[in-house]
Amino acid sequence: MSLTNLSNIDFLLIMGRAVFLVFSFALAAVTFTGWRRAARRQSEQMQAQNLALLEQLAQICARLDSTDQQVRQLGEQLEHSAARSASVTRAAPGYQIAIRLARSGASADELAGGCGLTRAEADLVRRLHGPSQGELRQAS
Repeated sequence: MSLTNLSNIDFLLIMGRAVFLVFSFALAAVTFTGWRRAARRQSEQMQAQNLALLEQLAQICARLDSTDQQVRQLGEQLEHSAARSASVTRAAPGYQIAIRLARSGASADELAGGCGLTRAEADLVRRLHGPSQGELRQAS
């Protein structure tokens, strides 16, 4: 009887080990499947974030291109403005001559005709730099 009992106990131990191994294998399979799903979700999240970052980068590049064009346009406007101010500076000697003529008593018509000024500019130069009414009386 002890032999049969012992073989029953051995059989039960072997069966217990087998059940434990099957349970451990099933638990490991479930755990690995969960890890794989989690890794897949993480990978999909990373891809979504990567796509969002790429879209933002494309928007930044578009803004940069737009800003670059605006800077070029402003540079061109600045060059045109500098060219215009240079032409105004070149015209300044005409004003210098008009001022000298106005100080010597030239009329607004003479200033406009001789120095290339408009009638309004000639009147202004004459008022600012021409002899005052008191000086004109003293001279005559």
